[in-house]
Amino acid sequence: MAPPGDISSDPEIAQAYEDVRSDKSETTWLVLKYASATSDTLTLAHTGTGDIAEMCETLGNDEAAYAYVRMKLGNDEYSERTKFCFVVWAGPQTKIMRKAKMSFQSGQVKQVIRTYAVEIQTSDKKDLEADAVTMKLRKAMGANYKARLIDESAFSIETLSRKHRTFLQEN
Repeated sequence: MAPPGDISSDPEIAQAYEDVRSDKSETTWLVLKYASATSDTLTLAHTGTGDIAEMCETLGNDEAAYAYVRMKLGNDEYSERTKFCFVVWAGPQTKIMRKAKMSFQSGQVKQVIRTYAVEIQTSDKKDLEADAVTMKLRKAMGANYKARLIDESAFSIETLSRKHRTFLQEN
């Protein structure tokens, strides 16, 4: 058992982290919560095999938590990628002292949960909806070839030539 407040040597948390990262494991998320309202000790509260919506169900409006989620996304069926999201959750009714301590404690959590594409700090579950998180992950990935499908005409030779001529005439 790890000393109070030290999650870096907690074998349960380390194993859950490795499970979320592993393609061989069905575990897709984990949630760390404080042992009690007055404790600074984090414990592994939940793990799951569902999507981010399932993970969100475990987050209370009056509590602070840290979550780690594996998500699959791609531009088509041939380019699916696994990306990870780190969530710092402070529910809208979380006590002010707990929120204040979180900035320091999130650094300790990041010593265990080290690899992720995006970090989301929020008190609003709308920020954790699958579409919103997917968009943040896509932006973190860089090139977004799906954007081309939205308005391909904006990149046609004719459109670019017309914009170039307009630019030259104005300058």
